[in-house]
Amino acid sequence: MSSLRAILARRNFQRFLAARLISNFGNGMGTIALAFAILHMRGGSATELGIVVGSTSLAFLILSPFGGVIADRYGRIRMAAITDIWGGVVLLAQAIWFSTGHVPFWFLLFAQINFGAMWAIFWPSLAGVVPALVEEDQLMSSNALNQMTSNLMLILGSTIGGAIIATRGSTAALIIDSSTFIISGSIVLTLRHLTFSAPVTENSMIDDLLHGWKVFLSFRWIVIIVAGFSSIIMCWSAVDSVLGPLLSIKKFHGASSWAMIVAAEFVGYLAGSAIALKVRPKYPMRFLLLGTYGICFYLIALATSNSVWLIAIFAFFFGMNFDLWGAIWSTALQREVPKESLSRVSAFDGMGSLLTRPIGVALAAPLAGAIGLRSTFLWMAVLSAVVVTGMLAFPAVWKMQLSENS
Repeated sequence: MSSLRAILARRNFQRFLAARLISNFGNGMGTIALAFAILHMRGGSATELGIVVGSTSLAFLILSPFGGVIADRYGRIRMAAITDIWGGVVLLAQAIWFSTGHVPFWFLLFAQINFGAMWAIFWPSLAGVVPALVEEDQLMSSNALNQMTSNLMLILGSTIGGAIIATRGSTAALIIDSSTFIISGSIVLTLRHLTFSAPVTENSMIDDLLHGWKVFLSFRWIVIIVAGFSSIIMCWSAVDSVLGPLLSIKKFHGASSWAMIVAAEFVGYLAGSAIALKVRPKYPMRFLLLGTYGICFYLIALATSNSVWLIAIFAFFFGMNFDLWGAIWSTALQREVPKESLSRVSAFDGMGSLLTRPIGVALAAPLAGAIGLRSTFLWMAVLSAVVVTGMLAFPAVWKMQLSENS
């Protein structure tokens, strides 16, 4: 507890924490709001939703390696702030356009591709923020604390977001969401002096990119987890962005039902953060992957249960494991990867993990239309179980330990 007080006493960490709280409040309602905004607008469809959401991931995948180089070169905090602000500005324009009842498909694509591009720089930039704000022995607790408090806002945002969508419409929720990016980025920008630009060198951006790739490949456990997790993320994103809202419309009570399930997942995030504050597993990847079997039970519940409450329970346990991944994985990268290459390795991590996300999101609706929602969920459960078992079979993953225990 004294360690937490010491972390919270740091003014710069307080600012960063405030920014993440504001941003995650918007994130809590953003995904739900966008899904129902497109599904309910004139001419909107699940297929269009899948393509639009998938375009975000595609832009991220293409640009994220360069995002890591940009973050390492020009200052991680500065780039995290700038991308947050600009991404929010374009999303705000999109939100206002939704108020007319129809947003042209080309602008939806532009807004989401722009957001994916900004995300490609923001993700690897964010990886280097916490290490710049706290001492190395405070990393695990700081990451967990950041996630715990942010998850509180995700829960609040999803709960309030569901109510706003039901009473005021999706546009209002999207305006709030986009505004939080702008506010959050403006706060983070005040911390830009804490991560300086890299010294000027003769290396080209391609040189830096190749060096980061070599560092990434040198960690066998990172490569295996990233490769395997691309399938897990593919299934999760298909459910989160398309199949979940579609199931809620067809089987339950629309946005309010899906908001309840998502809120349960966010409560699971909170529980995962609380556990991460205390747990220090000897074999962290083994610990995390055994818990990842929880996604299989969540998918089976979506396929077979007629109870929103039962689905929400499994969403809770899935969320708990998902958040443990966030805290422990971030700490593992921050401690094991050379600091000068951290953003580039994080960029390849993000790119690899999300490699199949656009495929999952784009094919979710057509696949469900062809074989049915129930069969789609069950096949994803089988795929997830096979992938998790495969990752656990590698000694580099099963026996992986942190070089130092914090």
